[in-house]
Amino acid sequence: MVVNEGSFIKLRFTGLSDGSVFDTTEADKATEAGIFNEKKEYKPIVVRLGGMHIIPGLDEALVGKEVGEKGTVEIPPEKAYGPRDESLMRSAPVKNFGEKPQVGMRITSDGEEGIVAGVVGKRAVVDFNHVLAGKTLTYEYEIEAVVESPEEQVQGLIDLYTGREMDIELTDGVLTLILPPGINYDKRWGMARGILMHQIFEFINGIDEIVLKESYKRPAAPVEAEEAEEIEEADESSEPEESSEE
Repeated sequence: MVVNEGSFIKLRFTGLSDGSVFDTTEADKATEAGIFNEKKEYKPIVVRLGGMHIIPGLDEALVGKEVGEKGTVEIPPEKAYGPRDESLMRSAPVKNFGEKPQVGMRITSDGEEGIVAGVVGKRAVVDFNHVLAGKTLTYEYEIEAVVESPEEQVQGLIDLYTGREMDIELTDGVLTLILPPGINYDKRWGMARGILMHQIFEFINGIDEIVLKESYKRPAAPVEAEEAEEIEEADESSEPEESSEE
Protein backbone atom coordinates (compact mmCIF):
# COMPACT_ATOMS: atom_id res chain seq x y z
CA MET A 1 0.00 0.00 0.00
CA VAL A 2 1.41 3.39 -1.04
CA VAL A 3 1.27 6.35 1.36
CA ASN A 4 0.49 9.82 0.05
CA GLU A 5 0.14 13.37 1.31
CA GLY A 6 -2.77 13.31 3.74
CA SER A 7 -2.08 9.73 4.91
CA PHE A 8 -1.78 9.11 8.64
CA ILE A 9 1.10 6.70 9.19
CA LYS A 10 2.84 4.96 12.08
CA LEU A 11 6.53 5.84 11.73
CA ARG A 12 9.77 4.60 13.27
CA PHE A 13 12.83 6.77 12.77
CA THR A 14 16.32 7.62 13.94
CA GLY A 15 17.85 11.02 13.19
CA LEU A 16 21.62 11.49 12.96
CA SER A 17 23.80 14.58 12.71
CA ASP A 18 27.48 14.11 11.86
CA GLY A 19 26.98 10.40 12.53
CA SER A 20 25.58 10.90 16.05
CA VAL A 21 22.00 10.07 17.01
CA PHE A 22 20.06 13.12 18.21
CA ASP A 23 16.53 11.70 18.16
CA THR A 24 14.95 8.26 17.80
CA THR A 25 11.80 6.26 18.45
CA GLU A 26 13.91 3.26 19.54
CA ALA A 27 14.86 2.84 23.22
CA ASP A 28 17.92 0.69 22.49
CA LYS A 29 19.36 3.23 20.05
CA ALA A 30 18.71 6.08 22.51
CA THR A 31 20.50 4.13 25.23
CA GLU A 32 23.44 3.35 22.97
CA ALA A 33 23.72 7.01 21.96
CA GLY A 34 23.55 8.20 25.58
CA ILE A 35 20.37 10.24 25.04
CA PHE A 36 17.84 7.92 26.72
CA ASN A 37 15.11 9.88 28.52
CA GLU A 38 13.21 8.02 31.26
CA LYS A 39 10.24 10.37 30.87
CA LYS A 40 9.86 9.59 27.16
CA GLU A 41 7.94 6.61 25.81
CA TYR A 42 9.89 5.08 22.94
CA LYS A 43 7.45 3.85 20.30
CA PRO A 44 6.44 4.61 16.69
CA ILE A 45 4.85 8.03 16.24
CA VAL A 46 1.64 8.74 14.33
CA VAL A 47 1.96 11.62 11.85
CA ARG A 48 -0.02 12.96 8.92
CA LEU A 49 2.07 13.41 5.80
CA GLY A 50 1.80 17.05 4.74
CA GLY A 51 0.75 18.07 8.25
CA MET A 52 4.11 19.61 9.23
CA HIS A 53 4.51 17.00 11.95
CA ILE A 54 8.04 16.10 10.83
CA ILE A 55 10.71 18.14 9.05
CA PRO A 56 9.92 18.92 5.39
CA GLY A 57 12.70 16.82 3.88
CA LEU A 58 11.62 13.66 5.69
CA ASP A 59 7.95 14.34 4.96
CA GLU A 60 8.66 14.67 1.23
CA ALA A 61 10.85 11.56 1.19
CA LEU A 62 8.05 9.39 2.62
CA VAL A 63 5.37 10.37 0.10
CA GLY A 64 4.94 7.59 -2.46
CA LYS A 65 6.67 4.94 -0.34
CA GLU A 66 5.12 1.58 0.57
CA VAL A 67 3.90 0.44 3.99
CA GLY A 68 6.65 -1.69 5.52
CA GLU A 69 9.35 0.09 3.56
CA LYS A 70 12.62 0.94 5.30
CA GLY A 71 15.17 3.42 4.06
CA THR A 72 17.70 6.15 4.70
CA VAL A 73 17.47 9.73 3.47
CA GLU A 74 19.89 12.66 3.66
CA ILE A 75 18.26 16.03 4.26
CA PRO A 76 19.95 19.39 3.56
CA PRO A 77 19.60 22.27 6.06
CA GLU A 78 17.00 24.15 4.00
CA LYS A 79 14.62 21.17 4.33
CA ALA A 80 15.55 20.44 7.94
CA TYR A 81 16.07 23.16 10.57
CA GLY A 82 17.18 25.88 8.18
CA PRO A 83 20.54 27.62 7.69
CA ARG A 84 22.33 29.34 10.53
CA ASP A 85 21.37 32.97 11.02
CA GLU A 86 24.21 35.09 12.41
CA SER A 87 21.73 37.74 13.54
CA LEU A 88 20.55 35.21 16.15
CA MET A 89 23.96 35.38 17.85
CA ARG A 90 23.40 38.03 20.54
CA SER A 91 25.47 39.31 23.42
CA ALA A 92 24.27 40.46 26.83
CA PRO A 93 25.90 41.65 30.07
CA VAL A 94 26.79 38.83 32.44
CA LYS A 95 24.92 40.68 35.21
CA ASN A 96 21.65 40.08 33.32
CA PHE A 97 21.85 36.35 33.98
CA GLY A 98 20.35 34.80 37.09
CA GLU A 99 23.53 32.77 37.59
CA LYS A 100 27.04 32.98 36.20
CA PRO A 101 26.75 32.02 32.50
CA GLN A 102 28.87 29.14 31.25
CA VAL A 103 29.43 27.81 27.74
CA GLY A 104 26.71 25.30 26.86
CA MET A 105 24.20 26.65 29.38
CA ARG A 106 20.64 26.77 28.05
CA ILE A 107 18.67 29.95 28.68
CA THR A 108 15.26 31.38 27.79
CA SER A 109 14.81 35.05 26.92
CA ASP A 110 11.55 36.63 25.75
CA GLY A 111 10.19 33.17 24.93
CA GLU A 112 13.24 32.20 22.86
CA GLU A 113 15.60 29.39 23.84
CA GLY A 114 19.32 29.78 23.33
CA ILE A 115 22.67 28.34 24.31
CA VAL A 116 25.58 30.31 25.74
CA ALA A 117 28.25 30.10 23.04
CA GLY A 118 30.95 32.10 24.80
CA VAL A 119 31.78 34.43 27.68
CA VAL A 120 34.17 37.32 27.05
CA GLY A 121 34.86 39.62 29.96
CA LYS A 122 31.59 40.92 31.31
CA ARG A 123 29.50 39.87 28.32
CA ALA A 124 28.08 36.52 27.23
CA VAL A 125 27.30 35.51 23.64
CA VAL A 126 24.07 33.53 23.27
CA ASP A 127 23.20 31.51 20.15
CA PHE A 128 19.45 31.52 19.50
CA ASN A 129 19.71 29.34 16.38
CA HIS A 130 18.20 25.87 16.56
CA VAL A 131 20.93 23.48 17.70
CA LEU A 132 20.64 21.65 14.34
CA ALA A 133 20.48 24.78 12.15
CA GLY A 134 22.91 24.57 9.23
CA LYS A 135 23.28 20.79 9.60
CA THR A 136 22.73 18.16 6.92
CA LEU A 137 20.82 15.38 8.66
CA THR A 138 20.42 11.68 8.00
CA TYR A 139 17.21 9.84 8.84
CA GLU A 140 16.72 6.10 8.99
CA TYR A 141 13.00 5.30 8.76
CA GLU A 142 10.41 2.53 8.62
CA ILE A 143 6.77 3.04 7.65
CA GLU A 144 5.12 0.55 9.98
CA ALA A 145 1.44 1.02 9.07
CA VAL A 146 -1.28 3.30 7.76
CA VAL A 147 -3.54 4.57 10.55
CA GLU A 148 -7.15 4.66 9.38
CA SER A 149 -9.14 4.66 12.65
CA PRO A 150 -10.25 8.23 13.55
CA GLU A 151 -9.73 7.42 17.24
CA GLU A 152 -6.12 6.32 16.58
CA GLN A 153 -5.54 9.41 14.46
CA VAL A 154 -6.82 11.65 17.26
CA GLN A 155 -4.69 9.87 19.86
CA GLY A 156 -1.68 10.23 17.55
CA LEU A 157 -2.18 14.01 17.39
CA ILE A 158 -2.70 14.20 21.17
CA ASP A 159 0.51 12.27 21.78
CA LEU A 160 2.40 14.36 19.24
CA TYR A 161 1.42 17.71 20.72
CA THR A 162 0.99 16.93 24.42
CA GLY A 163 2.80 13.67 25.16
CA ARG A 164 -0.29 12.58 27.13
CA GLU A 165 -2.70 9.69 26.70
CA MET A 166 -6.42 10.40 27.05
CA ASP A 167 -9.54 8.29 26.96
CA ILE A 168 -11.46 9.06 23.78
CA GLU A 169 -15.11 8.65 22.87
CA LEU A 170 -16.40 9.27 19.32
CA THR A 171 -20.16 9.02 18.78
CA ASP A 172 -22.24 10.55 15.97
CA GLY A 173 -19.58 13.10 15.09
CA VAL A 174 -19.00 14.22 18.68
CA LEU A 175 -15.48 13.62 19.97
CA THR A 176 -15.11 13.62 23.75
CA LEU A 177 -11.64 13.85 25.27
CA ILE A 178 -11.45 12.77 28.91
CA LEU A 179 -8.80 15.09 30.33
CA PRO A 180 -6.37 13.73 32.93
CA PRO A 181 -6.73 15.43 36.35
CA GLY A 182 -4.53 18.50 36.69
CA ILE A 183 -3.82 18.86 32.96
CA ASN A 184 -4.86 22.51 33.02
CA TYR A 185 -1.69 23.19 35.03
CA ASP A 186 0.39 21.64 32.23
CA LYS A 187 2.02 24.44 30.20
CA ARG A 188 2.49 22.15 27.21
CA TRP A 189 -1.25 21.42 27.13
CA GLY A 190 -2.06 25.12 27.41
CA MET A 191 0.14 25.92 24.41
CA ALA A 192 -0.95 22.93 22.30
CA ARG A 193 -4.70 22.81 22.92
CA GLY A 194 -5.66 25.36 20.25
CA ILE A 195 -3.60 23.84 17.43
CA LEU A 196 -4.71 20.34 18.45
CA MET A 197 -8.41 21.27 18.11
CA HIS A 198 -7.70 22.98 14.78
CA GLN A 199 -5.87 19.98 13.32
CA ILE A 200 -8.47 17.47 14.49
CA PHE A 201 -11.14 19.39 12.56
CA GLU A 202 -8.86 20.00 9.56
CA PHE A 203 -7.31 16.54 9.17
CA ILE A 204 -9.85 14.02 10.49
CA ASN A 205 -13.17 13.44 8.76
CA GLY A 206 -16.46 12.90 10.56
CA ILE A 207 -15.82 15.06 13.64
CA ASP A 208 -18.27 17.95 14.03
CA GLU A 209 -17.83 18.77 17.70
CA ILE A 210 -15.14 18.36 20.35
CA VAL A 211 -16.01 18.13 24.05
CA LEU A 212 -13.28 18.44 26.68
CA LYS A 213 -14.39 16.60 29.81
CA GLU A 214 -12.76 16.67 33.22
CA SER A 215 -13.48 13.79 35.56
CA TYR A 216 -12.41 13.37 39.18
CA LYS A 217 -12.87 10.27 41.35
CA ARG A 218 -13.32 10.36 45.10
CA PRO A 219 -10.07 9.24 46.80
CA ALA A 220 -10.23 5.90 48.61
CA ALA A 221 -10.86 6.33 52.35
CA PRO A 222 -7.75 5.57 54.44
CA VAL A 223 -7.86 2.41 56.52
CA GLU A 224 -7.93 3.25 60.22
CA ALA A 225 -5.10 1.87 62.39
CA GLU A 226 -7.50 -0.36 64.40
CA GLU A 227 -9.04 -1.78 61.22
CA ALA A 228 -5.60 -2.43 59.79
CA GLU A 229 -4.58 -4.35 62.94
CA GLU A 230 -7.79 -6.39 62.85
CA ILE A 231 -7.20 -7.26 59.19
CA GLU A 232 -3.61 -8.26 59.98
CA GLU A 233 -4.70 -10.42 62.94
CA ALA A 234 -7.40 -12.06 60.83
CA ASP A 235 -4.83 -12.84 58.14
CA GLU A 236 -2.48 -14.36 60.71
CA SER A 237 -5.21 -16.48 62.34
CA SER A 238 -6.22 -17.85 58.95
CA GLU A 239 -2.72 -19.18 58.28
CA PRO A 240 -2.39 -22.98 58.83
CA GLU A 241 -0.25 -24.04 61.80
CA GLU A 242 3.03 -25.70 61.04
CA SER A 243 3.14 -29.37 61.99
CA SER A 244 6.17 -30.71 63.77
CA GLU A 245 7.50 -34.19 63.52
CA GLU A 246 8.25 -36.02 66.74
